[in-house]
Amino acid sequence: MLMRKPIYLALDFEDFQTADQFLIKHQLTDVPVKVGMELFYREGPDVIKRLRARNQDVFLDLKLHDIPTTVYKAMKNIAKLDVQMTNVHALGSAEMIKRAKEGLIEGSTSNVADLIAVTILTSHNDQTLRDELKLNQTVDETVIDLAALAKQNGADGVVCSALEVPKIKARFGQEFLTVTPGIRLTDTNVNDQQRIATPELAKKNGADYLVIGRSITQSENPRQQYLKAWEAVNRDI
Repeated sequence: MLMRKPIYLALDFEDFQTADQFLIKHQLTDVPVKVGMELFYREGPDVIKRLRARNQDVFLDLKLHDIPTTVYKAMKNIAKLDVQMTNVHALGSAEMIKRAKEGLIEGSTSNVADLIAVTILTSHNDQTLRDELKLNQTVDETVIDLAALAKQNGADGVVCSALEVPKIKARFGQEFLTVTPGIRLTDTNVNDQQRIATPELAKKNGADYLVIGRSITQSENPRQQYLKAWEAVNRDI
């Protein structure tokens, strides 16, 4: 399995059969994958069990955001799936983050999954924060505040744009993980993302994990594109 600085391939497919056929066809059954709402809500925990059965690392991306007790109980069940990472919205509160971590620890029978807190989705920018969410701070300021809340309450890292990684590392240290979606290869469409970066920039900024979806899954040669991105972030490591 390709590891070092892993790239999680986003399985943005509507069902497991389609996702599995894609992985097999393009020889990507050996790479870490991200399972999000679309696939998980269709297939349930079985999709995770099938991926883990062939030793694929999994980032379960459900962005939990509920009252602390509900999130705690959900995380106890997620822990039993043996995923490598999962996440909550940092906006859910300090107590929710604490309880999420407790659920992962109490529900685990082996390694405890990394708990990652989502700061500000990469589909937001300063204008949407101001006009839609009524936040009188920039994206950068809000990301730092939410990262601080996450770290203080037991999260292992945050989901953020690659553009925000240097400030997070400088403030919270190299051990505090940064997971960066919104990664686009140089010749692909930005789609609905606002704060994007190339794999090379994510590496330069110190991102720990990259999440890439459409730039790979919608390309003519997905395995070649995955390896191109992997080599870009792992060169000279």
